[in-house]
Amino acid sequence: MLLAGALCGLGPLHAAQDDPLGSPQWPTLRRQYLDGAPVRFTDAMRVRTPAFADDALNVPVQIDGRALAGTGGGIRRILVLADRNPIREVLGFEPLRALPVLAFRMRMEQASPVRALAQTHDGQWHAGGVMVQAAGGGCTVPGASRADGSWRNTLNQVQARIFPNAMEGSRRLRVRVMHPMDTGLVAGIPSFHLEHLELADALGQPWWRLELHEPVSENPILTLELPTAGPQEFRLLGRDNNGNRIDAEVRA
Repeated sequence: MLLAGALCGLGPLHAAQDDPLGSPQWPTLRRQYLDGAPVRFTDAMRVRTPAFADDALNVPVQIDGRALAGTGGGIRRILVLADRNPIREVLGFEPLRALPVLAFRMRMEQASPVRALAQTHDGQWHAGGVMVQAAGGGCTVPGASRADGSWRNTLNQVQARIFPNAMEGSRRLRVRVMHPMDTGLVAGIPSFHLEHLELADALGQPWWRLELHEPVSENPILTLELPTAGPQEFRLLGRDNNGNRIDAEVRA
């Protein structure tokens, strides 16, 4: 599940106030999203992206918190933020029974740090991040399906597959949900985006949850890792911010 790109060399641990990416926006982000809580900067919370985003509408991102699995009782949730995007919150991820690994694509308006902030069950926050160079404009132009109108014919259709991932010792789940993911920053096009997705087993128990925001790219493709043991059949449940529902079978 490797993406070509750069991993920020943060070193093993940094003080909460010592942002290794040197972002002027960081103090505001910390107050807004973490309520000013202490943060440890660590390369155990990995973020991989291309060093330069050739397509600002579709910037691949992989987050990997497996190195924190034995820290503070494991990961409760992960927030992904882009410091200089007009909409900074990209998504929130609760791994629950899944591995704390996620790959997706996002929009970027300009060069920016992209961060993954992981809260472990003891309440501690752990931060990793990279600086991504981008030509820009990814948040303020319509996606392809909005431009040609094709989104109406495919809205909330789901493609999903689970398959063995021997290299990682897990089962890989790849999900695609058709949705224009409008940011609301294009004239005449209001915000219209997927808001919530979760994977549930036959007993209704969630295996992971995602809260998505406007910077996630259109027709999101999400790649997650599940333990090798467990159910073979699931349901993908969700909704967008207009109340449209998603309910699709997911099986190996």
